[in-house]
Amino acid sequence: MKDNKKGIWGWAMYDWANSAFATTVMAGFFPVFFKQYWSSGADVNTSTALLGFGNAIASLVVAIMAPILGAIADKASAKKKFLIFFAYLGVLMTAALYMVAEGNWMWAIFIYAMGIIGFSGANVFYDSLLPSVVSEEKIDYVSGLGFAMGYLGGGLLFLVNVLMTQMPEAFGLANAGEAVRWSFLTVALWWGGFTLFTIFWVEETKYPKVTTKTGNFITEGFGQLKATFGKIRHMKTIFLFLSAYWLYIDGVDTIIRMAVDYGMSIGFDSSDLIKALLITQFVGFPAAWIFGKLGETWSVRKSIFIAIGVYIGVTIWGVQMTQKIEFYILAIVIGLVQGGIQALSRSYYSRLIPKSQAGEFYGFYNMLGKFAAIIGPALMGLVGLIVRRILMPVAPTPEQVVEIGHLASRWGIGSILILFIAGGILFYFVDDEKGRAEAKYLEAHAGDISA
Repeated sequence: MKDNKKGIWGWAMYDWANSAFATTVMAGFFPVFFKQYWSSGADVNTSTALLGFGNAIASLVVAIMAPILGAIADKASAKKKFLIFFAYLGVLMTAALYMVAEGNWMWAIFIYAMGIIGFSGANVFYDSLLPSVVSEEKIDYVSGLGFAMGYLGGGLLFLVNVLMTQMPEAFGLANAGEAVRWSFLTVALWWGGFTLFTIFWVEETKYPKVTTKTGNFITEGFGQLKATFGKIRHMKTIFLFLSAYWLYIDGVDTIIRMAVDYGMSIGFDSSDLIKALLITQFVGFPAAWIFGKLGETWSVRKSIFIAIGVYIGVTIWGVQMTQKIEFYILAIVIGLVQGGIQALSRSYYSRLIPKSQAGEFYGFYNMLGKFAAIIGPALMGLVGLIVRRILMPVAPTPEQVVEIGHLASRWGIGSILILFIAGGILFYFVDDEKGRAEAKYLEAHAGDISA
């Protein structure tokens, strides 16, 4: 039943659960531990490239399979089942990071990539369950609530994990390195434990099925995907929005995943960067909720434009910053808009799609997001390597190596700027009224394979 408080909170609790992976692992400790422990001895630009390419490969796998699995989940009314499978794949891989030995960067990247596949794959079905728990009138607010809960939950565990690394002896641990490894286990327990609220409290809406004689949901899922491409002429607004989203969310995801690595590459201390991430988390908690209310009472489109504009300013500032206080200020600014742009993009998209095909269409949504995350980290790493190769003298001094490494990293983060600008331009041309009309057509022809 929609707008049921228990269902809404059960849905939002998954963001509380899985955000521990996004904060402690993806944004926080994995980049630091990868650079200092698993790839120790490599230069900063090489380790950045390795991390960027690892993110990119994992995102590519999710991007390819997301719409197919979404279509199958629609036909089988199995969004929750797919969410559970991918969530606990991510939980298992996160726990497995504890076992990776020093210098073994290949296993670290592989297990981390599998964890991202679990995390991102589950999000396809988590997003697609949103229309099942809430009506359109409240969807902006509830989408914002999910991200707000994610910032709070992920931030609280991240705070505990940071204290573990700063005061390991208080937790019965030998050193900060052991504390980081134990932090991966706490994330697995947190993620796996709180996901139970979603499993037991969220009821998936069951739509009428158009089944074949064999009842083969896999075949029917591929058939639905084929039918969607057959209706592509009726999906112009959806694809225009997805193109815009693909570009601007690329910048958002890249900053989330690569900010700590970038800060270390230009000479900031890892402990300062971790503190900045904590600031982003706790600023993001009320900000995401406020953005959800803005979308409900003011304008979703204007709120998304504001967030894009802020990210353009953040990127320009980030290229030039030299003081750690600037990183803290940027952390506050990012916290104000990060959850908002994610929450409102998700709820805005729900207005453009047929509800009975939410799994498939949120599969496309997440596919584009993951294809964007392929380009962003890879672009950042590649630009840094190219600039380094061009500027590095034949026999560089140690000082030149450091200076050119810093400059290459700044060029890398600066390359993300164009994605925010291009995404904002495309989003300007999205007509949501036209999109609603297209969604009604797709809903009416959901079972018409030849449409």
